[in-house]
Amino acid sequence: MNIKVLLVEDSQIALVLLKRILNSSPEIDVVGEAHTGLEALQLIPKVQPDVICTDLHMPHMNGLELTTEVMTLYPRPILVISVSVQTDDSRNIFQLLDAGAVDIFPKPTLGLLADDEVFRNELINKIKILSGVKVFRKRRKLPTQNLLVENLAAFSSQSFTRPKVVVIGASTGGPQALKELLSKLPLDFPLPVICIQHIYVGFLQGLLDWLAVGCRLPIQIAQPGDLPKPGRIYFAPEQQHLELDARGRFIYSDSPPVAGHRPSVTMTFTSVAKFYGQACVGILLTGMGRDGAEGMQAIAQAGGFTIAQDEASSIVFGMPKAAVELGAAQQVLPIHAIAPRLLSLLQNNFLDF
Repeated sequence: MNIKVLLVEDSQIALVLLKRILNSSPEIDVVGEAHTGLEALQLIPKVQPDVICTDLHMPHMNGLELTTEVMTLYPRPILVISVSVQTDDSRNIFQLLDAGAVDIFPKPTLGLLADDEVFRNELINKIKILSGVKVFRKRRKLPTQNLLVENLAAFSSQSFTRPKVVVIGASTGGPQALKELLSKLPLDFPLPVICIQHIYVGFLQGLLDWLAVGCRLPIQIAQPGDLPKPGRIYFAPEQQHLELDARGRFIYSDSPPVAGHRPSVTMTFTSVAKFYGQACVGILLTGMGRDGAEGMQAIAQAGGFTIAQDEASSIVFGMPKAAVELGAAQQVLPIHAIAPRLLSLLQNNFLDF
């Protein structure tokens, strides 16, 4: 059965381009078009879409208002399709994730993206992924499960080294998960936090601005040559791998994508594990695919501690699942319990959680 998609877009050019791309897939049917959020709300019960693609700016009812209404009346996956911007507007785009949207994708433009085969395939794959994800009407706290996987038995509190760095990887659903996790870190958090989020070009600064609103710690893009400093949150740049050199300083790499991704979670995890060894904590959050699984294994093999987000709180349980299946995740926790677990580790409470 084909995936039914409703397009909500007030630009006729963008609408035509989106239809052309999606209709090129035999597995996707565009079952409706709307130019305003109000039109979309009237169409949803009639066409019963599996996925809704919406712009942010529309007359009468914008994308944020539409997303809020959809999550209340007809909850289903929403993909925000918008131009990437470097203004306050970018923060508004990420507010749709707060309202319940699942992910963000750049809007196709004439001559630049619409005829790009990579862009086409990425959008089609994104729709396929979203058609199978869970939708949370509200971010809910799930019961904390103290799930210690079997390979943790090989470790003990006596062999545990107090962490000196935290490294986090995420993909689909990552912005929401990162907001939940990072907002719980206290002002005196004593470690550097290094994050790798798969994100499309032009949206990274907007993500950081959005995260900064609810975070006590300063957030920035990691700069080449800088040493990770305690109490700061660093993000990998767009379109480049982030690693540490022999002195522990940030370096960028233009080497080929790993498993289709640049920056790659696995590359950063492996590099951090090599430098910090036992003093590293690796966290793998929601995301499609398996990027980060081998990197998390490198952290575990170096003697560090590893945490995977659980399936119940993940929008897509792909990357964390791959780490668990590889035997690389020493603990599996719901997203709301990961920050408290970090604070527990800093008190040398290795198993008492």
